[in-house]
Amino acid sequence: MSQLLTAIPTDLAADGARLARSLEELGQIGRLPSGAVRRLAFSEEDQTARALVGRWMEEAGMAVRIDAAGNLIGRYDGLRPGAPVIATGSHIDTVPEGGLYDGALGVLGGIEVVRVLAENQVRLQHPIEVIAFADEESTMVGCKSMVGHADDDPACYTTALGVPIQEGLARIGGDWEQRPAARRSRQEIAAFLELHVEQGGVLEAVGKQIGVVEGVVGQQRYTIRVSGQANHAGTTPMEMRRDALTTAAQIILAIEDMALHYPGDPVATVGKLTVWPNAANIVPGQVEFTLDMRDLSHDVINHMKAQLERRIETIAVARRTRIAITPQFVVDPSPADPMVQEVISEACAELGLSYTHLPSRASHDAQELGRLTAMGMIFVPSRDGVSHSAAEFTSPQQCEQGVNVLLHSLIRLDASLNG
Repeated sequence: MSQLLTAIPTDLAADGARLARSLEELGQIGRLPSGAVRRLAFSEEDQTARALVGRWMEEAGMAVRIDAAGNLIGRYDGLRPGAPVIATGSHIDTVPEGGLYDGALGVLGGIEVVRVLAENQVRLQHPIEVIAFADEESTMVGCKSMVGHADDDPACYTTALGVPIQEGLARIGGDWEQRPAARRSRQEIAAFLELHVEQGGVLEAVGKQIGVVEGVVGQQRYTIRVSGQANHAGTTPMEMRRDALTTAAQIILAIEDMALHYPGDPVATVGKLTVWPNAANIVPGQVEFTLDMRDLSHDVINHMKAQLERRIETIAVARRTRIAITPQFVVDPSPADPMVQEVISEACAELGLSYTHLPSRASHDAQELGRLTAMGMIFVPSRDGVSHSAAEFTSPQQCEQGVNVLLHSLIRLDASLNG
């Protein structure tokens, strides 16, 4: 690795108290009586929050703009003319009852990094961009448009607020018709780092302060329909039944067993189940349920699906039922760049913070940016693994540690890319 730029002080550090105040102030926008935060993309609360974040970007010394996809972008210029950007950021929209940290930490952490650099009169060789991506929680229109992977059919977008995507973008300063202009290239963005709460319990369980993300897992989701025969619950002998629900139960247990014993660490989940006719005195005739499979390897997910299909064929014959699998969607894995992972690990070591490598099993803006440029993610612990909830909590110290890792990773990455 290249050495740090000698002109940059090695003791730069985030102001943890200021960061905590920023998180709390942003969290007041959309705060519900329960303590949860409801800041749906394109809502009045989202617009108010974006205005606040934009003001903070300007006060930190950034030039601020909104691209056609609604992404709020603050730019802190570098020293080297024409150098590509090193970007960081996340999102500030929430689920209907979210918390203070999901997404927000990545955006406000990026602003805190620029505040520290500006206060110490430090500029890197590369410009830094802090990005608040538009609508991460439902359509991901911001990050996908920046990468060039967004669908061009507005009917394909279902916003959490229920407004058409064209109207949503117009509300926040975007422009649906001009959205292709938001696309960036690898020549423009040299690397992207996203700081995020883990949204899981691994770091807490292993007692590590920082997670160096290996990549965002791929995902395949299917609908599985089991067709048997509805019949009277009292008059149909057990051996004569074609029970769709007990057949579905066998499949669900087979899915769990497959994921538990498959080499590596894939996950498979049945999360939604519907039974027909769903009456207490009728043998179920049809069952439909979802299957969600995730892993860092696309091949692993495909192998799991093929294995499951073989088991389903056996179950269908034994249970005298028909079983159909219909794909819903496929999302390819997005591996983190090895060099960026190394930079993050070195920053952790420099700061004396313990760390471990782990995958991200949730989707993030980084998932799409990784298809464009060298991507990395930094995780900080989530208490009890809880997120998307009023109970979501990452301590001020843990947030500060994450921002310090982000700060020193950006400095190291700047030096490496300039070398």
